Amino acid sequence: MKYTFRYRAYPDRVGLTSDVESHIDIHRQAYNYTRYEYQTLESETHNVGSAYQHHDRLPQWKDEFPLFGEVHSKALQATVKRFYSNLSGLSELKENGQTVGMLRWKPPREFQSMTYSQSGFKLKNTSGQTATLWLSGVGDIPIRYHRDVPPNATIKQVTIKKESTGEWFVSFGLDLPADTVPSKPALSEIEPQECVGVDLGITNYIHTSENLTVDTLDLSDEYDRLRREQRDLARKEHGSHNWEDQRRKVAKANRKIKRKVTDFQHKLTTWLVTEYDLVAVENLDVKPLLEDSYNAKNKQDAAWSRFIRLLEYKAELHGTHVVTVNPAGTTKECASCGVATEKPLWVREHSCPACGHTQDRDLNAAKNILTRGLKPDRSGTLRSNAHADCAPYVVASARGCRCKARR
Repeated sequence: MKYTFRYRAYPDRVGLTSDVESHIDIHRQAYNYTRYEYQTLESETHNVGSAYQHHDRLPQWKDEFPLFGEVHSKALQATVKRFYSNLSGLSELKENGQTVGMLRWKPPREFQSMTYSQSGFKLKNTSGQTATLWLSGVGDIPIRYHRDVPPNATIKQVTIKKESTGEWFVSFGLDLPADTVPSKPALSEIEPQECVGVDLGITNYIHTSENLTVDTLDLSDEYDRLRREQRDLARKEHGSHNWEDQRRKVAKANRKIKRKVTDFQHKLTTWLVTEYDLVAVENLDVKPLLEDSYNAKNKQDAAWSRFIRLLEYKAELHGTHVVTVNPAGTTKECASCGVATEKPLWVREHSCPACGHTQDRDLNAAKNILTRGLKPDRSGTLRSNAHADCAPYVVASARGCRCKARR
């Protein structure tokens, strides 16, 4: 299994900031030169068109431009691969119907990281809170070693990046053997009380099928500070030293908001995957929701897509099943009888005219989400995270189900 550990780095403490920045700028030039060759050279006569083909041109680069010989060969290959990864991302956006242009030339401000792949790095002195990362061509960089790399994990790549605030971070791409990750319980062994449906919202960030709610973060103070810093930035002369100092203050205000939301999501997703064996959640398409002007800012702050990604990757680490379901109609359908009832957003209670079932709107939706997560698909096979016996009965109880097989 692959995942990433991130640490704060301090190249300034050992006078290596300029060396790291110089190496990153060489990689920026390599990225731009890859773009140039991709757009101008014929793929049939030159080795361009894929990252692995383009790697064969690197020795010629070093002969023509000795500057490229100053950086590690594997890191240079990773930069070429970075261009083609970005190119693939554009192709996917185009296939999804979005209007895209071509990859742009990267100025220094937009290229602030470099990656060492497979070799050219070494983690040392890991016994305390401060460790040392050796990078080829740069030297030893202190890092704040706040958590240990698992002894059975292999560091496949290292990325060092300068944030807009001026802070440096390193990310270790780790490969963990599959036999060391907790295995997921068999679907037939999952108890009903170990399953939960999660409805995502704005006022309540989540509302579970067990009627547990978690409020959305209050970021009003942080946004007030951000607006003040942005007003001060607008008064500065663009490009001046005062403008640059104020730009960093704006970046720090943005960073505080981002970190607060990310920390909140990490804690919430960790709780869900450690508390339950199966989590059903909405598969939201966030883009059209943000295009709707109503509550667009709050929807963006909610960062639902990142929440679901965190939930899925942590589920793999903790041996938990996660299933995403189609959210259409989950607030309209009655969790008791299945009859759909139209209701405006301001109506916060579900009241079914068919069976008389009444409960909180979000609780009703969470139960429907769990029901959909447990039902077999059209092919007749159970979804990867479903409990067959519980599916028809799960809506009847706020905790667990009324599965006849388990009475």
